[in-house]
Amino acid sequence: MGTLKTEPARARLDLLAPPVAAALEQWPADAPIDVDDVLVAPIDPGLADTAAFCEAYEVGLEVSANCVVIAGKREGGIRYAACIVLATTRADVNGVVRRTLDVRKASFAPMDDAVELTGMEYGGITPIGLPESWPILVDSRVIAAPHVIVGSGVRHSKIAIPGPALGALPGATVIEGLARPVQ
Repeated sequence: MGTLKTEPARARLDLLAPPVAAALEQWPADAPIDVDDVLVAPIDPGLADTAAFCEAYEVGLEVSANCVVIAGKREGGIRYAACIVLATTRADVNGVVRRTLDVRKASFAPMDDAVELTGMEYGGITPIGLPESWPILVDSRVIAAPHVIVGSGVRHSKIAIPGPALGALPGATVIEGLARPVQ
């Protein structure tokens, strides 16, 4: 986990966006991953973007995960979803994601919409604490990683979590080929 100084996230709710803190407080006791395996570390908010974060905190791109909010349109309605992919890949928004959501057109949700709907800061959005109605699409490479670093809902911290835990979140579906390697 590079040079991050982690501690159990439930002990540092001040480092989490309110929806993330609420989700950890309601973490099911019978969940496949213990809530105490969800760690958090403070970071410089100016270094929250993936490339800068990885360089500054000596975290490999192969263990850094991004959570992107996708908006898909169909029959006049908008369907939202979150995609979790490693920083070494990019979500196949117009292929796999669009077909999975069964929408005609899919794209990254506008920043203002993503922030308002998630209650999280842009650049820190995480799959923990998202609206319950949203599907969480997880690339299979993410759950293959023993641990990944992902946003915490705010830009001044990051969560470290076992990769398999992201595939076990409520509403999560693990998809082979959800993302493509960055060229």
